[in-house]
Amino acid sequence: MSKFTLRSLLALLFLFTWSAASAQVATPKYSNEFLNIGVGGRALGMGNVQASLASDATAGYWNPAGLLRLPHKYNVSLMHSELFAGIAKNDFGSFAMPIDSSSALAVSIIRVGVDDIADTRRLQNEYGYIQYDSIKFFSVADYAMLVSYARRSNLIKGLQLGATAKVIYRNVGDFADAYGFGIDVGAQLQRGTWQFGVMAKDISTTFTAWTHNVEELEEAYLQTGNDLPENTAELTLPRIILGVGKSWQLTDKLSALVATDFDFTFDGRRNVLLSSDVVSVDPHFGLELAYANSVFIRGGLNNYQETTNFDGGTTKRIQPNFGVGILNKGLSLDLAMSRISNSESNAIGGSNTSSVIISFGYAFD
Repeated sequence: MSKFTLRSLLALLFLFTWSAASAQVATPKYSNEFLNIGVGGRALGMGNVQASLASDATAGYWNPAGLLRLPHKYNVSLMHSELFAGIAKNDFGSFAMPIDSSSALAVSIIRVGVDDIADTRRLQNEYGYIQYDSIKFFSVADYAMLVSYARRSNLIKGLQLGATAKVIYRNVGDFADAYGFGIDVGAQLQRGTWQFGVMAKDISTTFTAWTHNVEELEEAYLQTGNDLPENTAELTLPRIILGVGKSWQLTDKLSALVATDFDFTFDGRRNVLLSSDVVSVDPHFGLELAYANSVFIRGGLNNYQETTNFDGGTTKRIQPNFGVGILNKGLSLDLAMSRISNSESNAIGGSNTSSVIISFGYAFD
């Protein structure tokens, strides 16, 4: 290792150590949750079931080990998704390619944000008059850059291993921003028509340091009697995802794929199917029907939750997902839609949560 590289590593280590020491460190339950929304029309149409299945340019996000099954030499994936009736937008782009017969590389970028938020703090001037030209607009956005690498195992035939380093930037207009770094690792194994996968997200315990612009916020906080925010640091605890899938050739042109993932989290009790103070388990299921490996129909179930009604009773619900896809000569187009609603919430004027996903892929040699 060169002296320059060693110095850089020591400087990075010192930076994170100093930031943690000078800020209040917390482990919130949903830290960096924007990285768990999901990417790609195929995956989101199948209920985010991908730990064992990912094999295209999105594999750097879902399971980097899947990069070793890339269909072509150059692989591109782009996605646009709208959440909460278009208020929030989730965008993703990735480029992946094999390095040689035993390794592959991918670079991905994610942005989840809400734009054009009105800042009306200076709407009324010192004379009490309304000045609409004083309104400013800002965005609240989360960014992540993922660099993924995969390599075949020399010890176990068919075993694929991968790792992803991710750099995180989160921004709240001129008011606050944060920087973070973390590492994911994954593995996949194929045995006949069975596919197995494991993904360990934030295996390094992802560290995110927040910095607040106190001068920008001071006037508003003093007027409302609130304490000024302090610089903080978040630790995102590991999440383990176990996946298994099986495929069937039903006819000469018709095939089926069924898969399930189990998400294990260790940051306290969550509102999922199986929960405890130590570990919570969130299962999700996916199905894909393919005709001539060109036309696809997909469905999935995920996001199980139990909600409390106004009458004191509880309602159990699960999020359905639906998707279609077309693949022709390396060009793929995937559409997906998911929706959460129930009659009780609609009856009292509650809003539906829906997302529309458009995913575009291109692979060529």
